[in-house]
Amino acid sequence: MKKKNIPFSPPDITEEEIAEVADSLRSGWITTGPKTKRFEQELSAYTQTNKTVCLNSATAGLELVLRVLGVGPGDEVIVPAMTYTASCSVIEHVGARPVIVDIQADRFEMDYDAVEKAITAHTKVIIPVELAGIPCDYDRIYEIVESQRSRFVAATPLQEAYGRIVVLSDSAHAFGASYKGRKIGSVADFTAFSFHAVKNLTTAEGGAVTWASHPKVDDEELYRQFQIFSLHGQTKDALAKTQLGAWEYDIVIPGFKCNMTDIMASIGLVQLRRYAGLLERRAEIVAAYNQAFEGTRIQPLQHIHSDYVSSMHLYITHIEGVTLAERNQIIEKMAEAGIACNVHYKPLPLLTAYANMGFDIQDYPNAYHYFERTLTLPLHTQLSDEDVTYITDKLTEIVASAKGSV
Repeated sequence: MKKKNIPFSPPDITEEEIAEVADSLRSGWITTGPKTKRFEQELSAYTQTNKTVCLNSATAGLELVLRVLGVGPGDEVIVPAMTYTASCSVIEHVGARPVIVDIQADRFEMDYDAVEKAITAHTKVIIPVELAGIPCDYDRIYEIVESQRSRFVAATPLQEAYGRIVVLSDSAHAFGASYKGRKIGSVADFTAFSFHAVKNLTTAEGGAVTWASHPKVDDEELYRQFQIFSLHGQTKDALAKTQLGAWEYDIVIPGFKCNMTDIMASIGLVQLRRYAGLLERRAEIVAAYNQAFEGTRIQPLQHIHSDYVSSMHLYITHIEGVTLAERNQIIEKMAEAGIACNVHYKPLPLLTAYANMGFDIQDYPNAYHYFERTLTLPLHTQLSDEDVTYITDKLTEIVASAKGSV
């Protein structure tokens, strides 16, 4: 078969998105305005939640949840070793202490027994990570936080309302996934989504936070708090200030600047209308990959289970019996065939920033073993059936010829 050039994850943008952006440009509303508000409402309808706040990234969303909760110096937040830096860097941003735990020996998820042992009276939040869009075991997570309720020390009224450790899901990959019939977004206490250019649903850059309603928390007030934090601490956004005579505002905290714009929301509104079809195509590709790799050393993460259906954001595989050097050579050989592959992720303790904080990869053997044999294949809606066959044929051929030594 003729050599192809297959990128890892290009955005799926049609003339419909382009027309919606042009409409925004012509409307005069290019920053946060009516389309952003409409996008928030449609996201809440999709995730079966009461409120959603749109922001400029999932990273901003994670950080703002911590800030709205009042997490700061002296507090601890638990996060898995196998994730992107954003899951952990936000803990540093607010001055709290990250507590990094290893993942399970046979899964990408954090080791829940290790999580339970890591909890102290200083623990305020657990951040599970839904790698590849695969939901975590929320039953187990909530079992843990409920069992530790007596040790929880609330420091703010919102923490007092929850009365336990808060579950903040890093669902950057998981928009559209479901857990036991419930949409991700409505399962964890708080959920942060990413709409970055490589995500299933994109707004170029962007993200959102949504949350499960709580009987002791006013959703409207919580939404207002996110708005204040995301726009300089200002009590009115640009849309509200356009009302005649409504110029006056106050700054109630020295806030941040991480709002979504209507240009970004325009892309998102169209992507959301198209999303069912985008997910369907991803499912077809995942099924084709799975079938092609049956009986080989190429073992993919499980995207469909009796407890969940993933968003099928990444097709992460593990190559049985390879060393780190051999895995890297497989990626190089795939690149020579014109196929862009990736690795998700380097464990946090392997990164200079976290090694400098005293985290040692030797304390995270499961994460390291996962890392040294993992390889992520292209999974996006621009792939043709012919592309998928080309990818599976090449990877199967390269791995088979390796025989444990590339």
